[in-house]
Amino acid sequence: MTRRSITKRAAVVTATALVAVGTIGTVAATAGTEPAKKPSKKQIAHLFDNWNAALQTGDPKKVANLYAKDAVLLPTVSNKIRTNHAQIVDYFEHFLQNKPVGKKVTTIVNVLDSNSAIDTGVYKFTLTDPKTGDKRVVEARYTYEYEKQKNGQWKIVNHHSSAMPEG
Repeated sequence: MTRRSITKRAAVVTATALVAVGTIGTVAATAGTEPAKKPSKKQIAHLFDNWNAALQTGDPKKVANLYAKDAVLLPTVSNKIRTNHAQIVDYFEHFLQNKPVGKKVTTIVNVLDSNSAIDTGVYKFTLTDPKTGDKRVVEARYTYEYEKQKNGQWKIVNHHSSAMPEG
């Protein structure tokens, strides 16, 4: 074997070793970091139950805490768009006076990826007049857009609710 062929072989062996070490390092660095698992449609649909339970507490801050800090709320019984935590608390201070109890009629969940999902459909709210105690049912269309936060909690980032049109 000539000196030149020995040098070439040494270079090939060295390059192969570097590639192997780089590959092993990459595999080791990614070991245990599996891609996040997508939530089930049932898990996303259950987020409404948490929201509805927060309504039952009568505490507007507990309800508002289910929304991301930069969430948008297009509420059912207000023409004002709410775009921050304080405005969302304000809306629920008024809405909760009617002791709302929600129930889904139709729900369609789309899990977009491991960190975002949409729940849309129709729900009914039983509202109680705080002065008379009379109850009425309001049927509305809804859309909740959820995002999983860095701390692992699911938050509402966009919530639209509108009374069903007449007809």
